[in-house]
Amino acid sequence: MLYAYTISARYPQKGIALKYLYHMRKASEGNKFMQLYHRFRLCCIRRHTHLEIPWNAKIGGGLYIGHPYNITINAGAVLGKNVNIHKGATIGQENRGSRKGTPVIGNCVWIGIHAVIVGNITIGDDVLIAPNAFVNCDVPSHSIVLGNPCIIKHRENATEGYINHRV
Repeated sequence: MLYAYTISARYPQKGIALKYLYHMRKASEGNKFMQLYHRFRLCCIRRHTHLEIPWNAKIGGGLYIGHPYNITINAGAVLGKNVNIHKGATIGQENRGSRKGTPVIGNCVWIGIHAVIVGNITIGDDVLIAPNAFVNCDVPSHSIVLGNPCIIKHRENATEGYINHRV
């Protein structure tokens, strides 16, 4: 697994995200005692920041948390490399209907403030999800997603200038 901790140390809240990502990655490796220690540390940080990212989530390298508060990611969701997530974003599960399940998110995806992504959908590579967007349909690569219901606009290099600390 690729370990890339790409949170900038310039801002104090970024240090919290860095600690969370470190303990999240370490909670699934090593001996049982160390795994328990790292899971305990995750619980402590979670209480302070309300980061709900499970230690066993499938997340690629280069995850960037822009403002590490109130972010929820379902354990079944799959995130690719170089995903940027911002405050209040939710990546969740839909429990009924044709989209029952959790999302799969590609590489180089920027998820804005308070965006919601739910259901068994696929988000392609190089996608920008605007703040407050509600995404419950498949999104092709090289797109921008706006609003509720989601409006998809094709654009080459949609995340150019938005993705921080690429791996």
